[in-house]
Amino acid sequence: MKTIKGPAVFLAQFVDEKAPFNSLDGMCKWASDLGYKGIQIPTWVDFLIDLDKAAESQTYCDELKGKINSYGLEITELSTHLQGQLVAVNPAYDLMFDNFAPDKVKNNPKARTEWAIDVVKKGATASRRLGLNAHATFSGSLLWHTAHPWPQRPAGLVEMGFEELAKRWLPILNHFDKEGVDVCYEIHPGEDLHDGDTFERFLAATGNHKRVNILYDPSHFVLQQLDYIAYIDHYHEFIKSFHVKDSEFNPTGKKGAFGGFNDWGDRAGRYRSLGDGQIDFKTIFSKLTQYGCDVWAVMEWECCIKSPEQGAREGAKFIQDHIIEATEKTFDDFAGAAIDKTVLKKILGL
Repeated sequence: MKTIKGPAVFLAQFVDEKAPFNSLDGMCKWASDLGYKGIQIPTWVDFLIDLDKAAESQTYCDELKGKINSYGLEITELSTHLQGQLVAVNPAYDLMFDNFAPDKVKNNPKARTEWAIDVVKKGATASRRLGLNAHATFSGSLLWHTAHPWPQRPAGLVEMGFEELAKRWLPILNHFDKEGVDVCYEIHPGEDLHDGDTFERFLAATGNHKRVNILYDPSHFVLQQLDYIAYIDHYHEFIKSFHVKDSEFNPTGKKGAFGGFNDWGDRAGRYRSLGDGQIDFKTIFSKLTQYGCDVWAVMEWECCIKSPEQGAREGAKFIQDHIIEATEKTFDDFAGAAIDKTVLKKILGL
């Protein structure tokens, strides 16, 4: 068993033009004052990290890490969620996902994919320079628009889609392997890796690449009505990153899993601040601890009701209260005795 590290916070949802959320120092002091011990850094926010410099300069990484450590914080992981998304984009989503890309590659899917692959590789090198062994990202999606198969999917489409997805990711995975860093795909609706079966399809398509791993976030499974506890039993050996995010699912006679095209506040499945949803975090923390998952508990704030400031204040204590100090003793050790083979034989009647 292993004690989960934390609490930590993913900074992406808190970035703002107003202080303290517009500088690295401001966000570090804010997080530390709230009781967080780690930060997960979105690499697309320039004032938090210059990814080009981080991939090229050990000095820059040492200085960045030193500044963050000076606030009593550690870097949990770097995140390339937005860039990883652009590794694989179905043409149906080209226009919308171009918002995540720099102007130089917009309206050019091939160039955008090449740019995204290069950036995620830089994330691997930067992670290694920062002393990290896990990296958070999205897989991207070529097949999501066929998730509900109407019209019927042509035979072989899914297999070809995962072959292509693996083809795009294999050079990245090999680079991560060279750098000694695991790729943790957030299993998420909208991605081709959105549940257990799709994770296994991708893993097989990559030849069971050892750097293919999971960022576990139970909130996405509630919205799919997937058993998020049993998921840990199936995939604990792959869980190398952990988002602590709550959610709820309240279907009605008018809407269910697909949400009726409603805004978040009006959907049956909604993301909530920690403790306000339906997720059994006591069991989750117990399972992850029991299986020895070496992860940071990183709060990701997304809520359609509560403010991010309140969610962040409450989140640090919520996580701290759920972290289990893994025992090194068995509760009935006091009643044990030294091993004596003669006594053992008598007990067995030998």
